[in-house]
Amino acid sequence: MNNREPEISRSLVLGHTADIELHRAREILRNESVNPEVVMEFAPESAGVLAGVNEVKTLLNRNLPETGREVWALDEGSSFDANEVVLRVRAPYASFGLYETAINGMLASCAGWATAARECVDAADGVPIISLGAHHVHPSVVGVMDYSAVTGGASSCSSVLGARLSGVTASGTMASVLVVVIGDARTAVEAFDRNMPPEVQRVAVVGTIGDETVEALEVSRMLRDRLRGVRLESVPSRGGVTPELVHELRARLDQGGFNHVDIFVSGDLDPDQIRAFTESSAPVAVFGVGYFIGAARPVKFIAEIKELEGRPVARRGFIPGITLNPRLTRVL
Repeated sequence: MNNREPEISRSLVLGHTADIELHRAREILRNESVNPEVVMEFAPESAGVLAGVNEVKTLLNRNLPETGREVWALDEGSSFDANEVVLRVRAPYASFGLYETAINGMLASCAGWATAARECVDAADGVPIISLGAHHVHPSVVGVMDYSAVTGGASSCSSVLGARLSGVTASGTMASVLVVVIGDARTAVEAFDRNMPPEVQRVAVVGTIGDETVEALEVSRMLRDRLRGVRLESVPSRGGVTPELVHELRARLDQGGFNHVDIFVSGDLDPDQIRAFTESSAPVAVFGVGYFIGAARPVKFIAEIKELEGRPVARRGFIPGITLNPRLTRVL
């Protein structure tokens, strides 16, 4: 994983992404000269995989005072249980209270994407997962989404920004739109091979216009040893990609002497569908997962003040005082 420090926007630092009620609370406390030391804990309502805590750490490091601060957290990529404290901040309230909204949002969205990726990784049983979720989120969060997917266990991702944030090489094959625009798979693959540098793997998309097995054999005969693999991505209205199709294609490729050509499967895959491939021993080399990761539901996080000037406190319905969690380590 890349150790590059996350970028923190000026609007975030200024509190433009915060709930207005927090701005009002800050103004009132400032006018009343009230700024106690507090301990705030962040915990999820459901189990998952942690991501976004490095971004939170960067935000806090830049805004908390150099002395009189403590930040404790689980490691990025750690699994967590429901209601487990994953982050604890001790500092003067005015130094970070306005960021409660942003911290909850960072953890919620990033953990949602990371958890979805981990579910796919577990279902794939060792077959690499590539995040193709960039189509399903706003472009302003594409990089963070793909970074979170890699944190959750994806081998790589399709977006350039996500790959840079994650410290991996962006992964992709030949676009199906290239086949549609050029008009046929063979000509599109020829153009791809002619124009792409040698370090770009030759993975041809098949089944966009014609039959998957027919096109796969055609491009295999054309590129021979230069062909790394073929990608199957049939639309759901045509039945989607099935384990049976993969088994058939593998047999036909092997019979044609193209044992070196791997089969990539992508599309609207979810863990259940991926598990169907692995349980049938379908020879898939890589799974590309788009919507399930990109549109993953956020994990709900709750922030609570548990200590005020050294005294245990809590809202009604919560236990006053610091919640013990030996898994936390001090990060600031």
